[in-house]
Amino acid sequence: MESPLGLMAVSAVEEGLTYVHMGVEEMKDAWGPEAATPVLEAAVDQLEAYFAGDLKDFDLPLAAEGTEFQHRVWDELCRIPYGETVAYMDIADRIGDRKAVRAVGLANGRNPIAIIVPCHRVIGANGKLTGYAGGLWRKERLLSLERGEPALFA
Repeated sequence: MESPLGLMAVSAVEEGLTYVHMGVEEMKDAWGPEAATPVLEAAVDQLEAYFAGDLKDFDLPLAAEGTEFQHRVWDELCRIPYGETVAYMDIADRIGDRKAVRAVGLANGRNPIAIIVPCHRVIGANGKLTGYAGGLWRKERLLSLERGEPALFA
């Protein structure tokens, strides 16, 4: 799908959404359009509403593949409120393992469902933006949108 952040790949199976990735312009010729499913259509509709500033909470079934630990981290990411940020240590505390900060960072980086599982809301303990698979400029734009600064998002 086209988005304000560039071309995005969105994929789903019958059970739920499996993949949302940004910055796929260089790979667009390798993919054809995915067969429309109710989950896929809902995901595109909800992403468009999010980018327009009209949606704060996604309501989609998720079916990402990952380890039990990754799913625990991704579930916590989904609990970060729209417009707020937390540090990796906060996520580690929330899953009950303060020593797992690095593992939380790795699980965050392996999140296959960007934006909907809001890994962009996790920042460094010093308050600075840290790595983002879609690029730090996209992370900043997403956070700007959620702070109510749509001019920075355009």
